Amino acid sequence: MKTAGWVLSGLIGLFLAGASAAPKLLGLAVAREPMEVVGWPAKYLVLIGLIELGCMVLFLIPRTALLGAVLTTGLLGGSLAANLRVDNPLFSHTLFSIYLGAAVWLALWLRDTKVRAVFPVIKKGERA
Repeated sequence: MKTAGWVLSGLIGLFLAGASAAPKLLGLAVAREPMEVVGWPAKYLVLIGLIELGCMVLFLIPRTALLGAVLTTGLLGGSLAANLRVDNPLFSHTLFSIYLGAAVWLALWLRDTKVRAVFPVIKKGERA
């Protein structure tokens, strides 16, 4: 379970760094255009990219993983609200934040016994 959690965490980290933060930090059109659609000025691209990188780093460090997951959830909530406000396609754009957030929490749940203790699938003493 722990290995699966770390593999999923690595994939999430690669996605956040390569497909989300890097285009923003480089000011690429693939990052600018969606910002324009939701009404955010391009001047915030670098700031949002740095916030994404910070959240990703915190999530990948075991001691700060819970804080990273919480902050990533907040960041994704803002993304969801921005996409919802402009009536972007529901399943591909707006709910993508939910999909990614669920993957973040699943990865953390898989790799951290303390998180599993707080959110057990089956309580101790119960059988499926």
